[in-house]
Amino acid sequence: MNDSSAARTGEHQSFIRHDVSKQRHNTNEYTSKGITKRGGSTRRPTREGSVRLVGTLSSSGRVEVYHDGQWGTVCDDGWKLSEAQVVCRQLGFSGAISASLSQNPGSGPIWLDDVNCKGSESSLSDCSFKSWGVTDCTHKEDAGVVCDAGKNVSSDRQFSLDNSMALSDELGALFDSEDGCDFNITVRDVSEEAELMFCVHSVIFQMFPELNVTQESKSLTVEVSEACHPHVSAFLRYLYTRRIDVSITSAQCLHQLAYMFRVQKLMEDVGRVFTSLIPEDNSFQTQVSMYQYGVHTGDLVLQENVLQYLSWNCEFLIVSAVWNSLSFSMMDALLSRSDLVVKDEAFLLEALESWTQYNEEVVGSEQQARLLNHIRFPMIHVDALYQIQFTSSVLHNNHENLYLTGLLRGFQFNALAISKIRKHVDNSTDDYLPRIYTGDGWSVFINATDVRNPYDISYSYHNRNYGQNNRIQTLSTPVHSSAILRAKTLQWQAQVFLSFQECSNHGISCDSVPVARFYKYNNQYNYMGTIRYNNRLILTCKNKNNVFHVQDFKNDIAVIPVNSSMALPNPCPDDYTYRFVVRPEYI
Repeated sequence: MNDSSAARTGEHQSFIRHDVSKQRHNTNEYTSKGITKRGGSTRRPTREGSVRLVGTLSSSGRVEVYHDGQWGTVCDDGWKLSEAQVVCRQLGFSGAISASLSQNPGSGPIWLDDVNCKGSESSLSDCSFKSWGVTDCTHKEDAGVVCDAGKNVSSDRQFSLDNSMALSDELGALFDSEDGCDFNITVRDVSEEAELMFCVHSVIFQMFPELNVTQESKSLTVEVSEACHPHVSAFLRYLYTRRIDVSITSAQCLHQLAYMFRVQKLMEDVGRVFTSLIPEDNSFQTQVSMYQYGVHTGDLVLQENVLQYLSWNCEFLIVSAVWNSLSFSMMDALLSRSDLVVKDEAFLLEALESWTQYNEEVVGSEQQARLLNHIRFPMIHVDALYQIQFTSSVLHNNHENLYLTGLLRGFQFNALAISKIRKHVDNSTDDYLPRIYTGDGWSVFINATDVRNPYDISYSYHNRNYGQNNRIQTLSTPVHSSAILRAKTLQWQAQVFLSFQECSNHGISCDSVPVARFYKYNNQYNYMGTIRYNNRLILTCKNKNNVFHVQDFKNDIAVIPVNSSMALPNPCPDDYTYRFVVRPEYI
């Protein structure tokens, strides 16, 4: 990420402001202003367009917006998850769980009606609506939301980052004591409703030339969402010590602060750690929020890490509450990938139809066409191809020609030999390449991971499979997914070896364990000159319902990563569910 670009500099400066006025050292001056150092806060005048939730919990309730000096409610006409997402992110949450009718009607003005958000706006008042105060609603129709407060986070594991120097401990003590501090950092909520103040040492911040802190500078004002305020002290202390703990709940805030302060090393480290923390949120709210944040900051590595995880978990993502709230750009990036793990291509098309129907008012015709072009019609089973022309709705109605062209290519690919259509295949597209399809007949599971003592007498040559049958499975698949070859079948055997002795008993040499093996046997058909098999091994964390790794087979073997062989700890113990997927493609 090039954070020094001119485009980023302007954005950076909008969040950090310098004050060269004389430094105030009298603590009573802060107290008289209602501003408390080191984690204390004060309420400031409310900014136009601010939002708040009224209810018993801070993360859910009736939505109110501030306009013309007073708070008012929002009518639920057209109130959807995309509007709720904007409200929740404006309040500093990672996203919304649901949009609802408030169970606690308000009073006073109803400021907004017929709100229509794309989902990417920074504040609710940036969305389209009738006009301030123009409504035909009553307070019985007040809108509410439930924001993601992290309750779907399965754990709050922390990773310790240590880029420390020889004097780190002493500098940490200096930060804690504030002795001799001569520089104020004011951390203000983006709505200017809450404020923290820290007294620090200017010499530390002069080590970061991008901040433009000079001897004449006396203070900085930083605008950060109030939800990130609890993590500011730890971040500032890192600037002294180069040590910090990162968790799923702090990662985005720490990355944002590092981006604003131009601490490149911390940005890289937090982004790397987040890769291991991604699976901790089963709702996908954090992952979607981090991707959007990566787009905002231009962090391509973070975007790719999130997209890869969401690709591997696409089956779960599609049935989650987050699916219909994905932005167009994120949907576009996902559908273009070949590493999507989905039941089949027809399942993906159905999911796209659902997303389009939900977002039809904000997704234009050109954008719909772009997304439809990502669907690989030749990969759809011929029976499903026939049915979808009668069951599809929005995309078919809006783009009938594109749809019919896709159906025609699909029928041709299924009905004709590859020799007939090869010269007309556009090799620059991925339309004729499979994704990772896990539908019936194309994959097999191995769940058990227990291993017997390799020196037990039961491991004699003639009984070498004793106790291992739960880690050896067979699978029968068509030679290819096209209809013309589906009647011809291949036999596959999937194996997982957890010890070197097991490898030896099956006549293979293993450099490390565990190892997965997936190979054809008892096959009477030979299409090696026409068809190749780029099979995949999918590793799923037991009891977590998430895919954390997808791996190729090389010479029928896949070495399985474990904690001891990874740069960072696995997101689950070394105890997985193994899924073997057959992927035939024409050469």
